[in-house]
Order: sequence, then C-alpha cells, then structure tokens
Amino acid sequence: MAAPAASMEIVDRAPRVLILYPYDERIAATTEAGEAVRNRLRERTSGKIDIFSEFLDLSRFPEKTHIEKMARFLTGKYADRRPDVVVALGEESASFIVTNRNIIAPGAQILVTGFSKSTAESMRLPSDVVGVFNEYDVTKTLELARSLQPQARHLFIIGGSADFDRAWLATARSDLAGRAKNYETTYLENLTIDEFVDRAAHLPPDSIVLALTIFKDRTGRNFIPREAIKQIAATASAPFYGPYPTYLDYGIVGGNMVTFESLGLAVADLAIDAVAGKPIANVDAPQTYIADARQLKRWGLSESDLPSGTVQWFREKTLWEQHWLAVLATLAVIAAQGVVITGLLIERRRRRAAELESRVRLLELIHLNQSATAGALTASIAHELNQPLGAIRSNAEAAELLLRGVTPDLELIKQILVDIKDDDQRAGDIIARLRGLLKKRSEIDWTEFDLNDVINGAIQILRPEAEQRSIVVSSLGVTEELRVRADKVHIQQVILNLATNAMDAMLDVASTERRLVFQTRLTKESKVELSISDTGRGIPSEKLVGVFDAFYTTKPTGTGLGLPIARMIVETYAGKIWADNSPGGGAVFRFVLPLARNG
Repeated sequence: MAAPAASMEIVDRAPRVLILYPYDERIAATTEAGEAVRNRLRERTSGKIDIFSEFLDLSRFPEKTHIEKMARFLTGKYADRRPDVVVALGEESASFIVTNRNIIAPGAQILVTGFSKSTAESMRLPSDVVGVFNEYDVTKTLELARSLQPQARHLFIIGGSADFDRAWLATARSDLAGRAKNYETTYLENLTIDEFVDRAAHLPPDSIVLALTIFKDRTGRNFIPREAIKQIAATASAPFYGPYPTYLDYGIVGGNMVTFESLGLAVADLAIDAVAGKPIANVDAPQTYIADARQLKRWGLSESDLPSGTVQWFREKTLWEQHWLAVLATLAVIAAQGVVITGLLIERRRRRAAELESRVRLLELIHLNQSATAGALTASIAHELNQPLGAIRSNAEAAELLLRGVTPDLELIKQILVDIKDDDQRAGDIIARLRGLLKKRSEIDWTEFDLNDVINGAIQILRPEAEQRSIVVSSLGVTEELRVRADKVHIQQVILNLATNAMDAMLDVASTERRLVFQTRLTKESKVELSISDTGRGIPSEKLVGVFDAFYTTKPTGTGLGLPIARMIVETYAGKIWADNSPGGGAVFRFVLPLARNG
C-alpha cells in the first residue's frame, strides 16, 4: 500500500502528532516504541512539533462501551487541536483510530506499527493507512533454541487467557505444526499464574520453552506479559525463549525479534515525511536474533552455537572493549619501559664487563707493582735470607765436628739441630713472604682479617731494607683486633707502597733522624685508620692534590704508578686515602677502611 502525498496545510503553527498506546504506561513494548517516536520527532524538527499521547488501556477495559466513551472523550479533547498525524502503536490502537478517525482526527494521516502485514490484511485497513510492520516468526525463535539445545526432546509453548494471548497461541500452533513433530510438544494455557510457575519448575531438563504473552491468566487476573514471564522463568528447570526484546532481562535466553525502538524510529520518519507532504509507503521492520549473555551462562549454553549475526545483550565487555584507550596507553608505557629496561640491562651488562675488565687490569697492575716491590727489596730480602742460611751451615759444620769426636756431646748436638730447625723456619717465612709478593691472582680473595697482622707482616718484609738504610721502624696505636674485609695481599701491597715511598723520601736526611712510624686508630664512623709517617722532606703543598695521579713521581727512576695503584685498591674496598705533611716535618699518608662488623 502507498498513500498519496498528504494534503496538509499547516500555517503559523507547529505540526501535531498524536501517539495512541493500546494499553497503560506499564507495558514496556509500546512504551519503548513510543519514546523512540517522540525522541526522533523532536530531533528531526528541532523541537518545533506538538506531540500528544493517549493510553487507551484496552487490555483491562476491552468492552465496547469503554471504547465508545474513549472515542467521545478524545473527540472533545482534540476538537480545537486536531492532530495532523496519528501514530497507532499495536493492533488495538490501529482498530480504534481507524474506526473513529473521522470524529477524532478528520483528515489526519494514520500510521500504524506493532503488528504484521497479515494482521493488517485481516483487519482490512483503509488504503491510506501506512504502517511499519513486523513479523513475529516464532519458528525462527525455535531455530535459535534448537541451535543452542540440539539434544532437546520436549517443547513447551506458554500463553495466557486474554484474546490477544489466545490469538498468539493459535498462530503458534499453525506456524509450528511441521517443526513441532520433532519434539514431544505441550501447550501450557488456560492456567493460573501459580500453576504456570509450578509446571515450569518441574519441566524435563531436555526441554525448550517458548513464552508468548500472558495478559491474563485463567482467573482473569491482568498482567504485564514480561512481568508474568519473569515470575515463571525465575524457578524454571529449562531455558525460556520468546519473540519480544522486552522479555530480555526478564528470564528468556533470546529469540528472533524486532526491537520496539526500531519500530518507533521508522514510524516517526514516516510521520515527518507525511507532515512535509512527501509520499510514504509501508515499511518492513528488520528482524534479528538477540540473546541474553547472562542467561546463556546460567544454562551453560555456548555462544558459539548461536546463529550467525546474533546480537548479545548484557554481555560483559572485555577489558579491551571497556578501556581500549587505557589499555593502549598502558601497553605503550610497558613497551617504553621494556625498551628502557632492555637498554638498562644492556648497559648493565656492558658496565659489568667493563668492571670485570677493569678489575682484571687492576689485578695485573697490582701484580706488576708487587713484582716491582719485590725487585726493589731483593737485596734486603737476600741479605735477610742469608742470615738463617748461614746459621744453618755453621750449625751443620759444628755438628759434624762433634760427631767426629770419640764421645760426642749428644745434648749439644740436639741443641744444634733445634737451632737448624728454627733457622729453616725463618728462611721459609722469608720465602713465603716473597712468594706472596710475586703471586699472580685472577680474582679478588675476599677475606676477613686483622689489619694489625697485615701491618706486622709488612714490617717484617721491610725491616731488612730499613736496617740497611738506618731507618727506625715503629708501630703505635690500637692493640685490639681491627677486623676488615678485603683481599689481604692487596692491603699489604698498599702498606708496602706507602712505606717504600716513605723510606725513599728519607735518603737525604741524617741517618740518626730517619724514622718510619705505623699508627692505627678507630674513627667515629666505625672505620679503622692507618697512618704511615716519615721524617723526610715532606711534600710541597701545591703537589699534595696530585700525588695520587698516574705517572706523577719525584723519583728519577720512578714509574708514578705506586700511589695511583694504592688509591685504586683502597677505593675498591670502600675506603679512602689521602696525603698530608706532619707539623714536625715529613709526610704522612693515611687510609681508612670500614670495619667488617659494619658490613
């Protein structure tokens, strides 16, 4: 059907549209469609339109006398404000306005929606009535149920006792006649609401339930269909399906549906065109499968079994769907952090490699310095070693002479053997100290030791050289244990470097004034300080800052590496070293190391 262009002459006023609802305002389906009509009309006319609404309440008052009274009432109400367009939502509203159009809205364009074309044909609507028609194909709703429950063997169809309910049941019997043969089919009708609830609670688990409408139950009690379906489905033992989107969120899994919002939008567009004098024609509302994601979960039904194109309502959005921008930002930050962390790890590896290389070079420098120190002390070490070796020879010769006698003095020979043993121990100690100076190391040997022992060992190595140079060596300070954690040989090398430099600094001083003093003390910061002072010429004040620089030396044959190596060693073990001049003359070198008990 197509209506000719409306011959409306609207002068100096806004167009008037009357929306007729068949029931009261509680019926969600028509209320949703009506709101869509109102919103679209305001949107497309920028609010320059008068919209009126009337609720006919024909479900609770279907009597002819009520319908006649309502027609007279609306005729009088709109006598001075005749509608230009009447939008009838539902079959009952359409019948009402078609019957009473000449007295309520003469000349108005009548638009209808909310029912099928076949229903419109059975109603014999006038040719100028245009509609947005929707087909409620209950067979497609059954197809949705069958795809989700392929093992189902029972089919139940629920309908109420109102005229509309009975008409729906009759349509279902006709449409499902062929497909229902695959199931044990039962129509639940003409029951009270309590009987519906009880029957639904005891259905076989392998059942499909198609819920149509329940406007009234067997007792004549009126219901809003979706509220009745909700009450029945709440304790049901099998999934419910239905043809109306308003049943979603009220207990059904889903169905093949036309949304009432889409009906309202489509009929509103027809109204705008009619007011504008444009030709209008019937429209078929699109259908789609819609499912309630929560009910799928409730009944353990897989969304992968839904027909292609099914829309899921109430589906919980994924983290990406809800916060995609935040997720992208977070991923970008994580990626940036990953790049930074990767860079830092690479840099850390490079730094560790550099530190390892530096440590190897330091160990090599220390070994070279040890060798140089041993070379410088060779004469004194050889002199010191000659003493026990000479004593051993003398004692051996004396023992030989005694043994040639007729009556050897065994006690004296025994004493000679003790002396030989002691001199051998002395020679062994001297050689061990020399080996310690010459031994090459590939790793730092971290140990905890008493600094006093290292000082005494260094003094033993230096004593022969000091005696040759007429230098008096003394040790002062703390007598208790001074335990530090480091490589014992390295700390000994620092002491030897500082002490040999001090002895060299006293070459031009009178032999009676040559003194080398080792002194220890504890600081307030839980550190131990060792000072090595001499009575030499001292260090020029302008040179104090640079004495630890590489290759700086005042000796004609010096390498300038002894003091820099000493500084590197001390700093490796979290210490500090510096130089100064004594008030009484001469230089003093000091270094501190943390005590082992403080980490």
